[in-house]
Amino acid sequence: MDKYIEECGVVGLFSTDKVDLFPTLYNSLITMQHRGQESCGIAYSNTDNITCYKNMGLVNEVFSNNKFNKLEGYLGIGHVRYSTFGESNVVNAQPILDKFSLGSIAIAHNGNITNASILKKELKNFKFNTTSDSEVILKLIQKYYDTSMEKTLASIVNKLEGGFSCVLLTNNELYAFRDLQGIRPLCIGKVNNAFVVCSESCVLDILGGEFIRDILPGEILKIDSNGVKSFKLSKYAKCNTCAFEYIYFSRIDSIIDGVSVYNSRFKAGETLYNEHPVDADIVIGVPDSGITAALGYSKASSIPYTTGFVRNSFVGRSFIKPSQVKRNETVSLKLNIIKENIEGKRVVVVDDSMLRGTTCKKIVSLLKDAGAKEIHYRLASPVVKSSCCLGINTSNTELLGSSMNLNEICKSVGVNSLGYISIDGFMNSLGNKKNACLKCFLKYKKLS
Repeated sequence: MDKYIEECGVVGLFSTDKVDLFPTLYNSLITMQHRGQESCGIAYSNTDNITCYKNMGLVNEVFSNNKFNKLEGYLGIGHVRYSTFGESNVVNAQPILDKFSLGSIAIAHNGNITNASILKKELKNFKFNTTSDSEVILKLIQKYYDTSMEKTLASIVNKLEGGFSCVLLTNNELYAFRDLQGIRPLCIGKVNNAFVVCSESCVLDILGGEFIRDILPGEILKIDSNGVKSFKLSKYAKCNTCAFEYIYFSRIDSIIDGVSVYNSRFKAGETLYNEHPVDADIVIGVPDSGITAALGYSKASSIPYTTGFVRNSFVGRSFIKPSQVKRNETVSLKLNIIKENIEGKRVVVVDDSMLRGTTCKKIVSLLKDAGAKEIHYRLASPVVKSSCCLGINTSNTELLGSSMNLNEICKSVGVNSLGYISIDGFMNSLGNKKNACLKCFLKYKKLS
């Protein structure tokens, strides 16, 4: 599939009263299902012990059994996963529960610890039960534990490289922490008498809760019966949210580090027209992430927006499939053309991004078969030129933008014209936000 892999989604809940934790955790994971469709799980505590349930599959599949209808306790965490590190199996599903001399701990982690392999060598005397980089954090806690969890976390987070946001559960405390660059999002809110930490703010909306704020880059939060306490790690922390949180990963009803995902995508579409105008009859968006940008392109150009595709909502995001054949099969199952809207028309297709060209080529083939007169492809992402140095596993050799110029890509995918939003144009779509991680849009130079 022609997209980056999904990031995981995490949620943490702390209630001052003993409650049924299941509805809040379950509904949170359902809301974030787009962030991971391989596996999911919940760990919770009644202050005496931590219990963990997890399995492969979607949230409504894993938690379909009636035994999950009531999970009484005070605090819990949940996770939806796509594997950025380690095999895709139930052992690596999260949360990961572990025990050491001071008791049980469980973690749910979104992101990638890029120096996990190096840290594992440092932890060679510890037994690992998974191949997930998330377990490295648990073993570091065990090795460096020093009088309190918050003091220990402040020490070990400095050892972690990459982009990550985590929720950590003990019998009586919930912790949340984020990498020093704020690559992966995390926020906190209030739902009735409970604090909720989650990857996206839309979770709080769905739960009928109140958004409090984003957790800051490099910040550790401790949540217990005394309330919320914040620990700042570094005055040099800087919020460089991953650009793809706005382009693709997040739901359009989320606010990520102060930026409305919907507004940023709509503005990107307007900018796309200003940077790459074209005469056409209709504008269509590739579901789901390209639709909002297509609406922006239509408004700026005064070219009518119409529905071009029918999307099968019951087919998972196709880039999670392990082989190119499976990815192509899923693209075919996922999208179909409304022929009467396309036939004889000059069509502007707005998509969120392009990596390998797989989806784009399939879409172009469908449009040509439907009788499109011209096809003009527009992308609400800058050209992806390099694989992600923070752990997203697409190699440079697979990226069209790594080895081809614009004309070559245009010819390769078979369209009449092709246009990507510029990096400046993308940054302007984020409004007042000054920083984002843009490293995959920059061509890495090989060291001689």
